[in-house]
Amino acid sequence: MIKISFKQGTILIKGNVRVPNSVWDERSESFRAPAMYYKDIINYLKDSGIDFEDSVLDLIPCPDLAAAYEASGKKLKLRDYQAEALISWGENEKRGVLVLPTGSGKTLTGIRAIAGCNTPALVVVPTLDLLEQWKKELEEAFSMEIGKLGGGDKKIFPVTVSTYDSAYIHAETLGNRFGLIIFDEVHHLPATGYRSIAEFSASPCRLGLTATYEREDGLHTELNRLVGGKVYEKKVSELAGGHLAPYTIKRVSVALTDEEQKEYEKKYSVFLDYLRKTGMIMRSPQDFQKLVMKSGRDPEARKALLARNAARDLAFNSDSKIEKLREILEQHRDDRIFIFTEHNRLVHRISNSFFIPAITYRTPSKERSSILEKFREGRYRAVVTSKVLDEGIDVPEANIGIIASGTGSKRAYVQRLGRILRQKEGKEAVLYEIIAEETTETGTAKRRKEAVSTRKKPDKAEAKSQEGVSRADI
Repeated sequence: MIKISFKQGTILIKGNVRVPNSVWDERSESFRAPAMYYKDIINYLKDSGIDFEDSVLDLIPCPDLAAAYEASGKKLKLRDYQAEALISWGENEKRGVLVLPTGSGKTLTGIRAIAGCNTPALVVVPTLDLLEQWKKELEEAFSMEIGKLGGGDKKIFPVTVSTYDSAYIHAETLGNRFGLIIFDEVHHLPATGYRSIAEFSASPCRLGLTATYEREDGLHTELNRLVGGKVYEKKVSELAGGHLAPYTIKRVSVALTDEEQKEYEKKYSVFLDYLRKTGMIMRSPQDFQKLVMKSGRDPEARKALLARNAARDLAFNSDSKIEKLREILEQHRDDRIFIFTEHNRLVHRISNSFFIPAITYRTPSKERSSILEKFREGRYRAVVTSKVLDEGIDVPEANIGIIASGTGSKRAYVQRLGRILRQKEGKEAVLYEIIAEETTETGTAKRRKEAVSTRKKPDKAEAKSQEGVSRADI
């Protein structure tokens, strides 16, 4: 008789049979496989007609979640695309990623998946803000106490919410306790370390939720293995004006001052000269990483890298941008505004110039919560931030977004647009991009805007503008 069991994030296979994805382990004198292959191992043994004893899952005793959801009085009707997404996920054996825009109801979709699977569920989120949001929504949906793993808490219940960091720490012990695992903002999962949460989990049902599936480093391809790949997608442009607020994107170009332009060209030419001299071509983040690695041992490479960074810093922090921002703020005195920057230096400059509260990674949790609450109430009309609010906040009142500086990341662009798209009666959202002319920001803005474009491929003129080191967004 073949016996399979769970141990420290792996499946032990006792008996004279080798199943797919397993290797021989001398210590346990058995074949061993990552726990994520539990479902595949079961299917293989059944299809092969091999008798086996299964003690892998040790699920947390769980009430009838479907009945609890029905009885809570909080049952909401799914929108058509949410229902379609869950059907696609179900047809893929309850595995895979749903790609839905920010503000389109990913949390509700996840809650309905939990009720439908009716099995202990672990929800993994990237931030403490999202942990609290999910916990609150789940408590209302099921009228029961929800577990919390993260922020100093370790309370494991049939439905539990965890941060990625805490789930990673406890993956070996929790991997067989839940029948369903949901990864919110699943694009974080392929990162080194975090991927072990999925690898050490035997959960037969897996659901990934995100507004931005692709990663610049290409690691989103790992999601096929870890969760099940993309099974459904809706873009912002498909839902705007219906299930999301209608929006307009306005690109505002500003010229560097004469002094700034002169200094920018001086700095950037050092970077370009080095690329030409060495024959290096910057086509991807991976190419840029090669330069970074090279700068550790090559003084000329380091000089070029520092010059490139100084040039970008000039473009990001131009005086002209501050003046244009002043005009936009004056134009939208009665609106609720999020201002986004790439680095904290500009965050603090804007905060000090316009007396706008700032949120960075150094902002204490209580202060951050206080700022956002006052923003929701209208006591603050604007907030300036770097990258920390790209995910994990729900502020329907925000209707104006201003990107004062940013990279070509399509993921960050979609997330920032999503901050102002949550539906509210009479709301019309506007996203401004302030772009320094005759700098790499021009090409940067074109590339990131493709994330919300319905066009599949750039036209010849645009494609040509993206070629060569002069347009490198690296």
